[in-house]
Amino acid sequence: MATGQDKYVQFIDIQKSYDGETLVVKDLNLSIRRGEFLTMLGPSGSGKTTTLLMLAGFEVPTHGRIMLDGRPIDNMPPHKRNIGMVFQNYALFPHMTVEENLAFPLEVRKIPNAEQQTKIKRALEMVKLAAFGKRRPGQLSGGQQQRVAVARALVFEPQLVLMDEPLGALDKQLREQMQLEIKHIHHDLGVTIVYVTHDQSEALTMSDRIAVFNDGEIQQLATPGDLYEQPQNSFVAQFIGENNKIRGKIVAVNGTGCQVEVPGAGNVQALAVKVGMGDATTLSLRPERVRVNPAPGTLPNIFSGKVEELIYLGDHTRVRASVCGNNDFVIKVPNAEGVPALSPGAAISVGWKTEDCRALDAF
Repeated sequence: MATGQDKYVQFIDIQKSYDGETLVVKDLNLSIRRGEFLTMLGPSGSGKTTTLLMLAGFEVPTHGRIMLDGRPIDNMPPHKRNIGMVFQNYALFPHMTVEENLAFPLEVRKIPNAEQQTKIKRALEMVKLAAFGKRRPGQLSGGQQQRVAVARALVFEPQLVLMDEPLGALDKQLREQMQLEIKHIHHDLGVTIVYVTHDQSEALTMSDRIAVFNDGEIQQLATPGDLYEQPQNSFVAQFIGENNKIRGKIVAVNGTGCQVEVPGAGNVQALAVKVGMGDATTLSLRPERVRVNPAPGTLPNIFSGKVEELIYLGDHTRVRASVCGNNDFVIKVPNAEGVPALSPGAAISVGWKTEDCRALDAF
């Protein structure tokens, strides 16, 4: 990833409406660095794909400007933007061989034949398909077709590649393998990639930064680690990873910390994030940060609970419990030192640190 702060792609005050009334993208301001892998993450209808299509040139902004490498591209047709594209459905020509599919964008750009062959060979080697050049797409597996689609997007050596849910049609194992391959290609080439997905684990695995979209707006833009560890609102906390929710009211504030009154459970010590005295709040707590049966006095938050369900998942046991009025309170207990001796119906205590519990907006 480029360490500089250069604004290679800029969305400036972008709005998009299809009917003249409802904005599917609202006042978007976003800068993407040269060489960065940025993922637009969000549920269906959140505006992420529309944003990508505006950058590609397949949709026109209702308002605002899009800049690429310091130049406005709003009125530039897609084929002149020199952007590589990878779609979920591959969009390969079925009657052409793999090599012919890769040659197509080179021929459009009038690249000499000898140079075409060099670029095609290099692109196929990059995606580990050097021996498949004479085959047609129908003779390839889904994963191989997706590799060809990636190679075709890269063969003319664009500085920007857009990927719209490119791995959605693959099975879990192949999808995870392709995530790493695309990440390695990005690292090796230094190309700028803008990636769209609704899969949060995919975004966490691949990205330098993630823009979390909801209702046409970016809710938070941050590195994967910061998004997971420091969500700025309840939507992001719920959308990124698994999360326990406890509802309450802030009854005291002390610097960055606060006390939250939880009905029937008492006060919880938490970090205050964009909330203040008297506000209703939703506490966010990751399951792996919860300790079962901690020694009394060792943690600032210790509450009684009851085990509702146990699920053995190999490296950890997933415990669903009733805690602080939440019957779906989840705890991930590592199995590294043996499977914990818990059983449904058992009384337990649970505890966590103040800094692991974030008081966010009511959700």
